[in-house]
Amino acid sequence: MTSIHVDNVDIAYTEYGAGPAVVLLHGYPFNQTLWSGQVEALKNSYRVITPDLRGHGESTIGPASMNRMAADVASLLDALGIERVVIGGLSMGGYVTLAFYRLFPQRVHSLILADTRAQADTEENKRIRAQQVETLLSHGMKPIVDAMLPKLLHPETVSKRPNIVKQLRDMMLQTKPEGAAAALQAMAAREDQTELLSHIRVPTLILVGKDDPITPLQDSEKMHQLIEGSRLMVIENASHVSNLERPAEFNSAVMTFLNDSAA
Repeated sequence: MTSIHVDNVDIAYTEYGAGPAVVLLHGYPFNQTLWSGQVEALKNSYRVITPDLRGHGESTIGPASMNRMAADVASLLDALGIERVVIGGLSMGGYVTLAFYRLFPQRVHSLILADTRAQADTEENKRIRAQQVETLLSHGMKPIVDAMLPKLLHPETVSKRPNIVKQLRDMMLQTKPEGAAAALQAMAAREDQTELLSHIRVPTLILVGKDDPITPLQDSEKMHQLIEGSRLMVIENASHVSNLERPAEFNSAVMTFLNDSAA
């Protein structure tokens, strides 16, 4: 893992393999290790780059917004000498991916949107995020992790796959409370990107866990309807972190999409 300094923060990242560049952006409150299963599947054919978004993982904390995180990614690509990429993200990483497309459309070869949505937060969601910020800064990550885990994973995963539960819990507990709080505030303030969807002109893959309660299936169906020519993959027996719960199905869909998009 290495890092670059941009906009008064250090952005940590790792790159693997060689070939067309694929950037994968994790969600909140995770880090780049969320993508370990995808890295293994892709690195023999692609140059895979997994950053820690500001305030997460090994990256340092600074003022956060979806646009700022997108600009961090653009600066990272500049440092690596990469002009165009496949860019994808899960949950908050998907918000950053859409912001990146809006800001830097000429740099996007294709998009991967996983368990995410285009809409801005409702007033109720903003209120909940504000409460979570208070909890984080007063009591640390543990109460947030305990509350989030049942929503992030399918009940079958929780009951039968303790290794996945532990992996996700440990990842979340490693996140700095101040970085998580900044991300919550950034998500609450993010722009509605629904209007952007009909203007997307690159190949787009949308993936969603069928039982995702955080960004439900209908959100992905709406994106699929509005993004011309997009593909929608619904992953059975998966919740919000579908890439962790069902890596074989997730990776197969991504590899097929990448191979078809490159043809």
